[in-house]
Amino acid sequence: MYREEKNFNKDLRNLMKKLLLGYSRFFSKSGVLNSDGRKLLEEIIRLLMYEHPKYKPLARKVRKNPTLRNVIRLAELFMDYQEIEELISLALYGPYKTNI
Repeated sequence: MYREEKNFNKDLRNLMKKLLLGYSRFFSKSGVLNSDGRKLLEEIIRLLMYEHPKYKPLARKVRKNPTLRNVIRLAELFMDYQEIEELISLALYGPYKTNI
C-alpha cells in the first residue's frame, strides 16, 4: 500500500520513525499508544491532514483505536512496509540479531 508519491512531507517520515523506534517508550505492553505516543501521533496526523485531507477516514480510525496495527496502516501511506518492519524489529530487539 506504500504510495510512490514524492509529495509527502519528510517530517512525516521522521516523526513516524521516531514513534516506531521508540516502541517501548510510546506504546504500552498491550500495544496501544500511551499519552506521549498520542502526542506524537497527533503531530503526524496534523501534518498529514494539512497536505492530504483525503486520508482523514484512516486518521480518524487511528485516533480512535491507536494500536500498533493501526499505526502501521497509517505509516504504510508514506513508508515502505520493509522499512516499517525493520524499525519495529530494531526497537524491540536492538541492533543485534541472534539466530538460535
